[in-house]
Amino acid sequence: MSRGLNKVMIIGHVGRDPEMRYTPSGRPVTTFTVATSRSWNSADGERHTETEWFNIVTWGNLAEICKQYLTKGQQVYIEGRLQTRHWEDKEGVKHTAVEVVASEMMMIGDRREAANHAPASEEPVIEPQDQTEGEDEFPF
Repeated sequence: MSRGLNKVMIIGHVGRDPEMRYTPSGRPVTTFTVATSRSWNSADGERHTETEWFNIVTWGNLAEICKQYLTKGQQVYIEGRLQTRHWEDKEGVKHTAVEVVASEMMMIGDRREAANHAPASEEPVIEPQDQTEGEDEFPF
């Protein structure tokens, strides 16, 4: 079998409140960041910590749910695929962005933390979605 695999799974904390926009065709897209940290001890016993930031993009129903339920600081599981975008701005400067296009999201962490971030109603269950429709529409 000669198929490729592009799958990303991260657990981290939401870095900023999600921002939702709409494409010209009316499809919702929500963006936010997630930070993951790792720690290790060097050979001399010194403790080191490194934080990696991920740009997250969600589409459709998942975009609406992320906007409604996620807030800065909340722990979250994101599953999706890596995507690299290239564009040129009005001044002719070329830009590149690497982002995770999410297909699943799960709020995790301490129940008390989740209660502070979500309404008293039951937490939503997020089903994987087909992310091919409308992906080329970027409202930003």
